[in-house]
Amino acid sequence: MWHTMKISFHGAARGVTGSCYLVECAGKRILVDCGLYQGGRELDEENAAPFGFDAGAIDVVLLTHAHLDHCGRIPLLARRGFHGEVITTAASRELARIVMLDAAYLQEEDARWRAKKLARRGKEGYAEPLYDRLDALNSLEFFGRTAAYGQVLELAPGLAATFFDAGHILGSASVLLEFAAHGQTRRVVFSGDIGNSGRPLLRDPVPPPTCDAVVMETTYGDRLHKPLAPSVEELYQAIDDTFHRGGNVIIPTFALERTQEVLYYLHAGMRSGRLRASMQVFLDSPMAISATEVFRRHTECFDGETVQALVRGDDPFALPGLHFTRESSESMALNAISGGAVILAGSGMATGGRVRHHLKHNLWRENSSVIFVGFAAQGTLARRIIDGAKSVTLFGEDIPVRARIYTINGFSAHADRDELLAWHRHSQAPRTFLVHGEEAAMQQFAAQLKNTRVEMPMLGQSYDL
Repeated sequence: MWHTMKISFHGAARGVTGSCYLVECAGKRILVDCGLYQGGRELDEENAAPFGFDAGAIDVVLLTHAHLDHCGRIPLLARRGFHGEVITTAASRELARIVMLDAAYLQEEDARWRAKKLARRGKEGYAEPLYDRLDALNSLEFFGRTAAYGQVLELAPGLAATFFDAGHILGSASVLLEFAAHGQTRRVVFSGDIGNSGRPLLRDPVPPPTCDAVVMETTYGDRLHKPLAPSVEELYQAIDDTFHRGGNVIIPTFALERTQEVLYYLHAGMRSGRLRASMQVFLDSPMAISATEVFRRHTECFDGETVQALVRGDDPFALPGLHFTRESSESMALNAISGGAVILAGSGMATGGRVRHHLKHNLWRENSSVIFVGFAAQGTLARRIIDGAKSVTLFGEDIPVRARIYTINGFSAHADRDELLAWHRHSQAPRTFLVHGEEAAMQQFAAQLKNTRVEMPMLGQSYDL
């Protein structure tokens, strides 16, 4: 164990959520990400199941970014005995705090709902949350050193980690692990989630350094994204059409990145006169509101264009008709608006959060629209609607789908097939582990790779590097 490097896969293996990889070397156990599974039935059993390793034996967690499917089981790790160090970038540290506390609150709410359900059936029982807010707060105590992009951090003698900008969300990173022993060096890169180039908010992903092995995501390994400009125009057209019909626009959105990007384009559309200046936009997500405030604090992650706009005093997130609805009473009041509003609410896959209430009140209305601007995993409500469900169940009610449904793919925060291939070529890795993708996408991506041995690990599988 001291002179070898072993890697095992404990999440996002032939699936898109729950990223979690364990590296054992130099007498240390290093975890890269510890994410929550999201999707069908909220995957409660998978989240509550044993990790596949001893939480108390983990020395360091390297967190690539603050999305729930990468950081969402860190509070559970702490609850089960972890007392090591979590290392991540400054922006990810702030965002992870928001994300984990929000997830803990939802876990508590879910447990209360399950307990009520048991009581209605005349059964006594306490529904235990996966973790609670105290666990989330406790886990924040373990966030230690802050990683600056490009800075080499020593984890143990001969073992170092370097974070590179992945351009995916604010603070996101790919991580290089270097292990030197007996005059030999092993280099493995964990891609994290790789962003799209040429976006207005964030800098482009930094290509990986050359390495011996790469663990890389394949979310969109089987397809190309539509260009951005037509996607922005499609968003504007969808809003125009909906307002002409007299309805509301519901945008299920991810609190980190997608929300801020949509606000950026709505702001640009109003400034250019493409969208009506009087348009009322409601950001109905306490987490997205907090995340937007964090964005304003971390200009070190921004693209030059956005930094210049902020210097000019032109805040790309400040629309004239923007309303932040933090309180649930304010959120409920939006149900009385019958038309002319754009409502952004989480969750992006419609698996929970306030957007489900807005869908309940608008899906059945022919004059309203639902615009999906992000990835929808198999088994999620978003995927069912996108795939053409005639009706869906929300809060125990059967709701017919009569609203106009738009899927605008050009906004993805993930690199597409060609960008993933270009990223991989830079690594020159003779060994490639594909993760974080649906199996069909992985297979198609694997077929495109040249000069590398490709592995598609199963959950719990381990390899010597």
